[in-house]
Parts: sequence; C-alpha cells; structure tokens
Amino acid sequence: MEWEFSLVLEGDPEPHLDELYEAGCSDGVFGRQSGVAFADFTREADSMREAIDSAIAQIESVPGLKVAHWTLL
Repeated sequence: MEWEFSLVLEGDPEPHLDELYEAGCSDGVFGRQSGVAFADFTREADSMREAIDSAIAQIESVPGLKVAHWTLL
C-alpha cells in the first residue's frame, strides 16, 4: 500500500540531497515554502506508521536534519 505524507524539517535539506537519496529517501520531494523546509513522500509500506517511521529514521540519519512533525497529504 502507498502512503502520502509530509514531514516538516529542522535544518536545510538542500545541501544534503545526495545523502538523503543514499539514505533511502529517493521517494521524497524536498523543498521550502514560506521559509519552512519540508519533505513530501509517497511511500510503499505495510502501514502508515511504518512508512512515516522509516522516512523519519532515514532523514534523521543525515547529520544536521531533524523532523519537527508530520502531516498526511
């Protein structure tokens, strides 16, 4: 099943795009809106929780990036 969600980030993902891709975030779209960094995902997983938790773990494996909160799209 595919899950669509957005993660609000602390830190700037722009200089880390290669690291994020290597961490497994190839299914994420990273950007900024009104000064807020975000990552939108359409991720395949058995559950919504699994999809969100895996994306958070991958993003936070990159030094300087943290997830502030998430929302469903």
